[in-house]
Amino acid sequence: MRVALIDYESGNLHSAEKALALTGRDLGATVAVTADPEAVRRADRIVLPGDGAFPACRAALDAVPGMVEAMRDAVLDRGVPFLGICVGMQLLATTGHEYEETPGLGWIGGHIRRIEPADPRLKVPQMGWNDLEVLHPHPLLEGVATGDHAYFVHSYQFHPDDPAHLLARVDFGGPVTAVVGRDNIAGCQFHPEKSQAAGLRILGNFLRWAP
Repeated sequence: MRVALIDYESGNLHSAEKALALTGRDLGATVAVTADPEAVRRADRIVLPGDGAFPACRAALDAVPGMVEAMRDAVLDRGVPFLGICVGMQLLATTGHEYEETPGLGWIGGHIRRIEPADPRLKVPQMGWNDLEVLHPHPLLEGVATGDHAYFVHSYQFHPDDPAHLLARVDFGGPVTAVVGRDNIAGCQFHPEKSQAAGLRILGNFLRWAP
């Protein structure tokens, strides 16, 4: 199994690579950190990380010649399982509204907007551990239960157009999206590579996922 971890100079690649290699060891998975569109096109699993602001991440992804086209070929045309992490998940949306309106990939309809906690004592960004609430069963969340912890660092959240695409959320002065998904495409707002048992379970589920 070839796993492509996309390197577009935005994301915690080392931690994600180690976690994917650990969870994929018994599956014969090889994890390649790559900026090569052809490697992405040939991959059996694709992971898109992302740290920073939505417009900067989108610009950095677009700056890798042929990368978005290779992702579309693999994910939309061939049905390769895809996982977005943090801003990599947000890029799945139709539009981001961080600093300026920026088009996303549009693979899961929705918008990225700033978190606005009802409790003024809660400071944005949400930074640290929070308890997941699983809303819809999904192969990615097999063995993950409501109350399991995940590690978040973000100021903006995904508002999916279709409630069925919202798989899990957390409470941070109101509901905040944690996991989205449809068909062969999924995304985690939190960092599974930093989320200990629950995060490793999700990464292992992703590598076994056969949508």
